[in-house]
Amino acid sequence: MNTTSVIELSQEAVDNNIAFIKNNLGANVKMSSVVKGNAYGHGIEYFVPMAEKAGTDHFSVYSSDEAWQVQSVCSPETDIMIMGYIDEHDRDWVIENGLEFFVFQVETLKEVIERSRKLGKKARIHLELETGMNRTGLNRRQLRQCLPLLREHADHLALKGVCTHYAGAESIANHVRVQKQITKFNRTYKWLLEQGIRPETRHTACSAAAVAYPKTQMDMVRIGILQYGFWPSKETQIHYLHKSKNKINPLMQIIRWRSRIMSLKNVRQGEFISYGTTYMALEKKRIAIVPVGYAHGFSRSLSNQGRVLIKGQRVGVIGMVNMNMLIADVTYLSRVKLGDEVVMIGQQGENKITVSSFGELSDQVNYELLTRLPSRIRRVIKK
Repeated sequence: MNTTSVIELSQEAVDNNIAFIKNNLGANVKMSSVVKGNAYGHGIEYFVPMAEKAGTDHFSVYSSDEAWQVQSVCSPETDIMIMGYIDEHDRDWVIENGLEFFVFQVETLKEVIERSRKLGKKARIHLELETGMNRTGLNRRQLRQCLPLLREHADHLALKGVCTHYAGAESIANHVRVQKQITKFNRTYKWLLEQGIRPETRHTACSAAAVAYPKTQMDMVRIGILQYGFWPSKETQIHYLHKSKNKINPLMQIIRWRSRIMSLKNVRQGEFISYGTTYMALEKKRIAIVPVGYAHGFSRSLSNQGRVLIKGQRVGVIGMVNMNMLIADVTYLSRVKLGDEVVMIGQQGENKITVSSFGELSDQVNYELLTRLPSRIRRVIKK
C-alpha cells in the first residue's frame, strides 16, 4: 500500500559522504555509523545496507530495540554498539549476540558480570567517562569502584573501549568547555592505563568534534549527521571550508521527500483559507492541496511561511498546516494539474529545498526535523 508521500534515498550520496568522512580521518581511525533515531529519519532498515555497501562495518545505536533493527538487516560480520538504554529483558540477548554497549553505572557493571558468568560469554563493554557533559558517564570515584571488578572478572568482560561525549562541539561558544573535556578524558585514560586497565579503543568524537577538533578522532569516531549529508552547524561547515582549498560543499543530501497534488481549488478574493483566519486571500487564488501535514513531520509552525516545489518553482504554504494536509499557493503557476509532484525536501528542476532551510523556517534543527519523519512513510532507494 502506497503512502501519501515518499522519501527517496540516494546511494550515490551515501557513497560520497562516507568516502569524504573517511578521507578526513587520521590513519587507522575507524568510523562507527550512528543510526539512532531511525537513522536520523532515513530508516534503519534502508540506510544500514546502504552504508555497508559504502564500506561501513560498525554501527552505533541508542537502545537495544534499535540494535535489534540493525541486526535484522546487517551482515553477520558487522559490529553494533549500544550507547544508551538496554531494557532489562534485553540484556542477556545483547551479551549472547556479542553486541557492544556502554557502561555508565557501577551497578550495571556488577549486573553485567553476573549475567556474563551465567551465560558463559564475555560481555563486550565500553566504559563511558564523565568529563563535563553531566549526563551519563562514570566519574573518578565511580571508576575506582569499577577497578577491582574489571581486574577480578577479566574472564567475563571484553573491554572494547573507553569513551565520552562532548557538550556541544558544533559551537565555538562551547570551545573552552570542550577543551576541558578533552584534557579530562586524556588524563583519566592515562590513569586507567596506570591502573592496568587497557581498553581496546578510545572514542570521543561525534561529527562536529571530528571536524573541528581533529585530535579527538583517536581510535574511532561516531559519525551521525555528516554521513547523511548535513553539517552539525553552520560554524562546523565554515570551519571545514576555511581550511579547504576547494570551497564547495563536499556533502550530498541523501534524502528527497515528495508527494503529489490531491486537489485543486479556486478561492475568491476576501475568503479565508484553511482553519481560522490566519490567511485571507487578498486576490483570487488557485490553491493545491497536498496530503502531507504535521502528522507526517511537516511542522505546523510552517503555516503561512513554509515552501514547497511544484513545476520546478518555489511556492508558499498558505493557511494553517493540517494534521494530514497542507495548502500550496499555485496562483501564478501555469498548467498545474492533479497528480503533479510536490517536493517538500530536495531538488526539482533548478530549485532545491534543503533540510536546513526547511528547519530554519520551522525553528527546528536538522536533527529534530529528520528524526520526526515517521517510519510509516515509504522509503525508496535510488542509485
